[in-house]
Amino acid sequence: MSSYNAFAKYYDTLTQNVDYPARADYFNKLIQKFGNGGKLLLDLACGTGSLSREFAKKGYDVIGIDSSYEMLGCAMGNTSPELGIQYIRQTMQGLDLYGTIDACVCALDSINHITAKNVLQKGFSRVSLFLDPEGVFIFDVNTLYKQQVILANNTFVYDYENVYCVWQNTFSPESATTRIELDFFEYDTESGAYYRQEEAFEERAYSHEELAEMLDNAGLRIMACFEGDTMDSVKDNTQRAVYITKKK
Repeated sequence: MSSYNAFAKYYDTLTQNVDYPARADYFNKLIQKFGNGGKLLLDLACGTGSLSREFAKKGYDVIGIDSSYEMLGCAMGNTSPELGIQYIRQTMQGLDLYGTIDACVCALDSINHITAKNVLQKGFSRVSLFLDPEGVFIFDVNTLYKQQVILANNTFVYDYENVYCVWQNTFSPESATTRIELDFFEYDTESGAYYRQEEAFEERAYSHEELAEMLDNAGLRIMACFEGDTMDSVKDNTQRAVYITKKK
């Protein structure tokens, strides 16, 4: 499994297209609609903390959890102490909290990064264990359509002021996984040379049936499933699906 060492350094640059305030607004509406009204929120796989900070600004007491030291280092460095966010290094399947949470959000296709079904099953079970009986667990996933059609075996190039990135995908239909290989080239102003770093990881597309079965096994039920950032039903060409779940 990747430690996301190089990826963490450039993550915020590569996700400039994500409107975090709008994304937090969307999740907040779902939490208000389906949740228990509480304010203790777990940002699971919080990455560099961009979404955690937006939730904290909305008055949530935020716990940010990620498995990557590098991601958490960026998160802590970018977070004002006044926001009161508690960052902890844990895996989803090793989630261990002191008490129950009112809401859990796992965003930006973090679920897809767990490619072993038994590991994801354990992760869902751990979230269920610490979720308040009336709390809500919301997560998004990249769909099989996105893996097959958008990512597929395509190569993307991103040219930013501080870094040049080549993003190569290799899709395996048998396992519904995409291997993502990243090459970062950062310009060194002193030497005039480019410094190269590499990163590689995999994403797995889970079918609705697979997710529903694992959630059911974890004692969770699906309340709704929407196309990303909307209240619309998921379509055949939906790229990101959002699941809203509660305890059975």
